[in-house]
Parts: sequence; C-alpha cells; structure tokens
Amino acid sequence: MRKILLFLLVATAVFSSQAQELNCTVSIDAAQTGQPNLQIFKTLETQLREFVNNTKWTDKEYKNQERIDCNMSLIISQYDGDTFTGTLQIQSSRPIFASTYDSPVYNYIDKQLSFSYKEFEPLIFNINSFGNNLVSVVAFHIYTVIGLDADTYTLNGGTPYFEIAKQITNTAASSNYTGWKATDGNQSRYRYNDALISSVYKDFHDVMYEYHREGMDIMAANQKDAKEKIADAINKLKGINDRRPNSYLVRTFFDAKSDEIQAIFSGGPQVDITKLVENLNKLAPTKRSNWSEIKF
Repeated sequence: MRKILLFLLVATAVFSSQAQELNCTVSIDAAQTGQPNLQIFKTLETQLREFVNNTKWTDKEYKNQERIDCNMSLIISQYDGDTFTGTLQIQSSRPIFASTYDSPVYNYIDKQLSFSYKEFEPLIFNINSFGNNLVSVVAFHIYTVIGLDADTYTLNGGTPYFEIAKQITNTAASSNYTGWKATDGNQSRYRYNDALISSVYKDFHDVMYEYHREGMDIMAANQKDAKEKIADAINKLKGINDRRPNSYLVRTFFDAKSDEIQAIFSGGPQVDITKLVENLNKLAPTKRSNWSEIKF
C-alpha cells in the first residue's frame, strides 16, 4: 500500500465509446449451503451480472473511462427451494486524475439479505413497485454507488441518486423483508440512506468532494497540497462524530478508506498530521492498527 503514491504519477488511458454506468464484477459463493455446485447458483450469478451491467440506471451517457468500477460478492448461507439467505458485499472505486490508481469509495456489507428466486426467473427492476427483494437490494446499492461516485466529482452531485435509493427504500418497506425500515437496526439500508439525505450529515458530502476532487485528483501535480486537502477533509468528519457518535455512515467511509489514508500519510512530502491522527483515532478507533503506521 505504501507504493500507492507512485501509481498516482502514471497517466491513464482514454477511450471514447459510450457505455452503461457500471463495470461490475459479480460473484456468488454458496459453499456454506453444502451444495455449492448447484446449477441454480451459476444461473443466478450470470443473470445478476447481466442485470447490473446491462440495465440503464440513469439518463446520463457514460464513456468507457467514466464507467464506475465495482464488485458485488453474494455469499449464500442458506438455501431451501426458492428461498435464499446470505450477505452481499458491495465495493466501488473511482479513477484518480492523471494516474492509473483507483480510489475506493464504497465498501458496504449488507447482512440483512433474504430473497426468493426461481431459476431463470427474470430480474426486472421497477422503481414504482416491489417485486423481488434481491432486485430491490441490488438497485438500492447501485444508486448509492452512483450517488457517492457523483459526490466525488461535483459538490452534492449524488443527491438525485440518493433520492432514488430513498424511493426504493420506501417502496420495499411495505414488504416483510428486513433492512428497509427505521426499526431494522442502526446498520440497515434505511439508516444508511437516511443519513445520506439528512442535513445533519451535510458535511459528509463536502468531505467526499474535497477528499477526492480537491485532494486525490491533484496528487500527481502537488503531493503536499493534496495531502493537506485530504487531511482537512477528514478532519471535517469530526463535526458529524460530535453530533452523531459512531455514525454508520462515517464507519463505512473508513471501511473503504483506512488502507488508503494510511498509505497517503506514511510517505511522500511531510505535512502536519497531529490533529489528523488524533481525529482518526476518535472517528475510527477500530482502525487503530492503520493509524499507528502513520509516523510523521
């Protein structure tokens, strides 16, 4: 990870053709079911991959280099007929200007997942109605991924997509599936989306923009200024933590960013990190092993 800054100096390739919004790898692991080689899991994996990558999620035209790289890993823990239970991990990243480096943006492990599926059943998303819970969960995370990606390029650029995710949440709340309601715990899809659209967390969107657009994207041109901008952005999260200690939104930020932050501030031009490290230990105490590697 400490070689991260070297990658930021290498130019990226540019392509001109149009594409869908996502470049997403999808995998299904059914080992926990004791029946990992059943054809139904392979069929679902193929259908899910095509659904994610071939659906037109927005009205924006994306070029190949603008597609959002992401990964979805579905781990099936229980399988009984057409009923499935498991977890879904979603990760996304965005390219950094004048580099070949991709900066992680989203890292969410959705533990509240159960759904029904019959082999070859079409995966169809309709924002105005609730059908398949897997489709709703995946669509929710896709719009969250698109929104967070937009936040890193334009201040509050992700708002329209977070609102669509909210509409998905409201529609799915009428079902019996967990994760969609205020009563489903502090680490639910409902809570995460509610934070993204709440004025209480306004600073989070400022941080996403400043960290990436004003920090990471100038790394190749001026590492010292970039590091100072990134430190300033992270320090702004303290205001959120003061208002909402142990926020799930902030925790997922550091789930994505802890290794990157460690690498950025463990080499290259020196900047004042006293306040940064103090805040990091308060904001993400479970990542202390990362913060202890920041030496200057």
